[in-house]
Amino acid sequence: MPLTTLTGCSLFGADSDGGKPAARPPSAPRGLTVHVGSATSVHVMWNKSSGGTAVDKYEIFRGRTKVKTLPGKQYMADLNGLRPKATYTFRVRALDAGGNASQLSREATVTMRAPAPADDTPPAAPSGLRVGAAGPRAATLTWTPSKDRKDVTSYDVYQRGARIHSVGGESTSALVTGLRPGTDYTFTVKARDAADNSSAPTKGVRHTTGGAGGGSAAGTAPADFKVATHEEDGAHHLDLSWDPPRTGGEVAEYQIHLNGRQATTLVWGADAPKGRAKHSFFISRTSGETYRVKLRARLPDGNWGAFSPERSVTTGEG
Repeated sequence: MPLTTLTGCSLFGADSDGGKPAARPPSAPRGLTVHVGSATSVHVMWNKSSGGTAVDKYEIFRGRTKVKTLPGKQYMADLNGLRPKATYTFRVRALDAGGNASQLSREATVTMRAPAPADDTPPAAPSGLRVGAAGPRAATLTWTPSKDRKDVTSYDVYQRGARIHSVGGESTSALVTGLRPGTDYTFTVKARDAADNSSAPTKGVRHTTGGAGGGSAAGTAPADFKVATHEEDGAHHLDLSWDPPRTGGEVAEYQIHLNGRQATTLVWGADAPKGRAKHSFFISRTSGETYRVKLRARLPDGNWGAFSPERSVTTGEG
């Protein structure tokens, strides 16, 4: 899609008959994730756009090419016919009924799998599905992995028959966010292999989210958070370590807060640690300064999780 630069004009134009401001477009969709399901297909998901006028439809772009248009109530899609081993970049934008388009979402880049051997046998169904509360708008699902003669490449989470989330085949848990407080849900999980064969679903598990002011989001917080200091060449550094929240997907972005205010954003990108995470950064050249430190993770759907416990540390005492 060609890019156009506008100069000497208002961001909010006027209509043709009275100088009224044009409708404010929807906001750019957030939380875009793309999961590779097979050598030729991906599952694209994003959060509902908010702000501006109501969303009438969403458009999915592969690179600069629009590849799919969806109604405004749909926040995910399967894209097929892709090339094995190829790398693709996807973005999404929202449009209102008048055709006013949002900015494009942030990019999500994936590399496709190698071609799968011929396989028409679906995996065995996962078992032991359990659900736990993670606040009024989220739930944590865990299950026992499937067995298949070909590798399982993904697990798909369904709610009353509609797929709402996907995680990699190595995962046995998923954090499902974007739920409504005080609402009943029934979840099932299916295994999918590299040939896109899906298993039968697990037995359904019911879950009722807490009220708007109830529940706990502790399951979305980084765990075992520790802070220390070290001195190097006359400068003091903070040394942070933690266990990423178990979301069923990579956690690549964190906010670090010092003394109650956001200090920096840490982004790992494709190198996000799957085990214990560590990060060090310069803080001061003065000894005896005390800092209160906490952090939170951006979850795979774009929402921020709960904060870790706050830790205090003093420079020169590390």
